[in-house]
Amino acid sequence: MKQNSILERLTNGLIKENPTFVLMLGMCPTLAVTTSAINGLGMGLTTMVVLALSNLFISLLRKVIPDKVRIPAFIVIIASFVTVAELLLKAYIPFLYSALGLYIPLIVVNCIILGRAEAYASKNGAILSLFDGIGMGLGFTCALTIIGAVRELLGAGELFGYSVMPESYVPCSIFVLAPGAFFVLAALTAIQNKVKRIGESKGRDMSKIQSGCGFDCMNCHDSACDKRKEALQASVKEADDLEIIEINDDDDLKEDIKEDTKEEAKEEAKEGKEEESND
Repeated sequence: MKQNSILERLTNGLIKENPTFVLMLGMCPTLAVTTSAINGLGMGLTTMVVLALSNLFISLLRKVIPDKVRIPAFIVIIASFVTVAELLLKAYIPFLYSALGLYIPLIVVNCIILGRAEAYASKNGAILSLFDGIGMGLGFTCALTIIGAVRELLGAGELFGYSVMPESYVPCSIFVLAPGAFFVLAALTAIQNKVKRIGESKGRDMSKIQSGCGFDCMNCHDSACDKRKEALQASVKEADDLEIIEINDDDDLKEDIKEDTKEEAKEEAKEGKEEESND
């Protein structure tokens, strides 16, 4: 698959660099609003719309926005779309607006949106940036919906508000409370990593599923991080080499200064002797 194709941009956010299960970004809304599947779906789709439109406009304006003020400019663009999304939710889906509450305006500071704007949209074309935002948004939506569905099913015996468990089922209420979000997220991430390791042990190509190490590749022992780890080590070595060169240059400069000082002292001594002989 071509590195920068539309299909690759979509699958990248859904599987390879899923914001929740792989990169571990946007944890605040992930843990807070996923008490039900509908809440997770609504939050994910709202974030996806803002992310896609922000990526599109930032990409279109990337050559106009001065580099020194690019972050404030990105935030203004993102905040504008968040405001539009908030007003539309309040007008047409009030129950979802009430359920999400404060976390709708907090989309402005969601690190997924600003991260994609800085890492991708500001460096690539409008169409690819748009689909990159859609892909990352779909990945975020799927993750939040799955977490919300598991929590709602175990904690209330329901799914999207409909009762699906038998009457004899006793809901485990901890799953709709704050600790339940941590339990479900950890379990789903562990399942993903387990599936990948089983596939690798059977000789399958599991490179499309990265491990949940985020960006801490230097401490990761997974094969998916090898290339990134090599790049990081190469950059560190290059920085060390530059530092050594700078130190050597400084030593040479010091030696030159010492030699110049000695020559000046000799010339002054000669001039002093000549003056004494003339006297």
